[in-house]
Amino acid sequence: MSWIELRVAESKARDANRPIVRLDPNVMEQSGIMVGDVLEIMGRRRTAAKVWNGLPEDRGKGIIRMNSILRKNADVSLNETVKVRKVDPKPAQAVKLAPISMTIAVDQNFLQYIKQRLRDYVLVEGDVIQIYVLSQPLTFQVVQARPSNAVLIITDDTQLQIYEKPVSGVKIPPVTWEDIGDLEEAKQKIRELVELPLRHPELFKHLGIEPPKGILLFGPPGTGKTLLAKAVANEANAYFIAINGPEIMSKYYGESEAKLREIFEEAKKNAPAIIFIDEIDAIAPKREEVTGEVEKRVVAQLLTLMDGLQERGQIVVIGATNRPDAVDPALRRPGRFDREIWINPPDIRGRYEILQIHTRNMPLSPDVDLRKLAEMTHGYTGADIAALAKEAAMRALRKAIQEGLVDLNQPVIPAENLEKIKVTMQDFLDAMREIVPSALREIHIEVPKVKWRDIGGLAEVKQELREAVEWPLKYPDKFKKFGLRAPKGILLFGPPGTGKTLLAKAVATESGANFIAVRGPEIFSKWVGESEKMVREIFQKARMAAPCVVFIDEIDALASARGLGADSFVTERVVAQMLAEMDGIRTLENIVVIGATNRPDLVDPALLRPGRFDRIIYVPPPDFKARLEIFLIHTRNVPLAKDVDLEELARRTEGYSGADIELVVREATFLALREDINAKEVAMRHFESALAKVKPSITPDMLKFYEGWLERARQMRPEAKARATPPLYL
Repeated sequence: MSWIELRVAESKARDANRPIVRLDPNVMEQSGIMVGDVLEIMGRRRTAAKVWNGLPEDRGKGIIRMNSILRKNADVSLNETVKVRKVDPKPAQAVKLAPISMTIAVDQNFLQYIKQRLRDYVLVEGDVIQIYVLSQPLTFQVVQARPSNAVLIITDDTQLQIYEKPVSGVKIPPVTWEDIGDLEEAKQKIRELVELPLRHPELFKHLGIEPPKGILLFGPPGTGKTLLAKAVANEANAYFIAINGPEIMSKYYGESEAKLREIFEEAKKNAPAIIFIDEIDAIAPKREEVTGEVEKRVVAQLLTLMDGLQERGQIVVIGATNRPDAVDPALRRPGRFDREIWINPPDIRGRYEILQIHTRNMPLSPDVDLRKLAEMTHGYTGADIAALAKEAAMRALRKAIQEGLVDLNQPVIPAENLEKIKVTMQDFLDAMREIVPSALREIHIEVPKVKWRDIGGLAEVKQELREAVEWPLKYPDKFKKFGLRAPKGILLFGPPGTGKTLLAKAVATESGANFIAVRGPEIFSKWVGESEKMVREIFQKARMAAPCVVFIDEIDALASARGLGADSFVTERVVAQMLAEMDGIRTLENIVVIGATNRPDLVDPALLRPGRFDRIIYVPPPDFKARLEIFLIHTRNVPLAKDVDLEELARRTEGYSGADIELVVREATFLALREDINAKEVAMRHFESALAKVKPSITPDMLKFYEGWLERARQMRPEAKARATPPLYL
């Protein structure tokens, strides 16, 4: 068969540990290559691998997907070309392996185990091979194979020999492109900006342009900025120098700048080189905002090294920060940091890829559904997902210790016991309670798990909330198809105790979105500017943890009508900040703000227009049917006597709110216990006594006030006139 030329692409996360290649399906069909065939691959070095199914998205691209080990064996990088042809491998007579980077103890059992794992493995003399033993990688080099100079396959008759001492001079990169889930766009940009200039400087000379000199990676903590820099250094075969911002600072005059000069000099000697500056905001802050002279001199030195009179040569500087606004603006111009790449928190597809990477060496139980976990982990960064996988594995280990599968007093744990330890879906769900998205850690509160079924009545209000919060998350394609924009805000108003806060809790639980709870008055501070800063930070965190529900309880305290404030005008400034955040220049994507109040007349009118609080929903007092449902919910776990008539109770509680009905049930239960501490049930007489004590909290005047306010609000928003009667909503 003649040689076929293909372009090298990285393998998918699920194939990173498999010695296989995937080809463009068109190439397979045209050349008669089938799944299971063996290909000889010719890069700068020769290697071989088995073929698996091509991916539909690769059709017509003329690519071959190879993992980092196979790329090392062929001595090629991504986007380079290799030649391939189908071959019949010869049975290997003898293969000698030497471990890489670690000494191992070899006995007959270990040799037999490795041989069993290597059956049908395809290799060429000099190849690096990786085998996973109990989910841990063991890397070997094929130091000798017979017959030599041929593509071989290991059979039962192959004589296998493993040396105990490691072979020298072989380096396995710790981080490769396969270790980074998602971030396709960022990977592509970095390859163009870093790999091309370092590998093919002649291209830029031919075009008569200067190659890019620096890249600034910025984004929330834990999204993979440092990991990207490590991967690009490994894949580009460049000399890599990492500077952790603060460690170059010195108390002696001129020493910090000298350290920087030394680093650039070392890079120049070992070019092509990459200098990676982590937390660059620590060594290059805005000069007008720092008081120390050292920081100013370090920034000036960095500016001259990156774009001074001296030619820098083949050196690329990569900076990483999660505070780009704190970096000196002189650095953020072409010639220094030419490109700025925003590293997004992963979306659902990205989270699924990251979960695959962090669980690929993990013994998973068949019930683990990674796609379901990807859906549930809204707002999690790559680092959060890595911590989640680690915590799930630790829970499985604790369980194994409790069940006696692992005896910590034994020097060696039997392999058959290790094989029984599996990480289950429940371990992941339990771990999710521990691992909070890093963007929400400082403001995280545990929200009680309230379901829709825990709220009696309010069917139309529930449906409105479902449409506003759940639908945009569950059916984004439908919203796109019909050109719909999800509501930005919902204001729940109504008498106290009708379930406004409970509805917000249920929205957070049922939608699976992240939840930020803000209690109106706690925003205010005695320091000027602090209150507005708190509002900014809440919305900033919501953007980083999207999709997110921001619930503001007692919103009338936070956003009361302007013009009524005290001398400090704090309320006015907070309202202005809220208006800017909800409908300003920066858009809110996948964020819903839910406000709750029983004094809607105090809320600033500017917040009540479409585009801010799009929907104004009246949460009415419960009618007969709703009161019966509320009684059923609150008496679920109460042993009732046969004479208790919940329908009669629902009829007699006209004007009672949901909170009043809960109090009636609780009071009746206490009365039964007060009568006899060993009481077996709660009787109707106890409920009647409770009704005599607990009076309705909702008065006709109160209802008249809410309906009057709603009428005035309708006149301000004429599009709501055609809407239905109670439950009333705008």
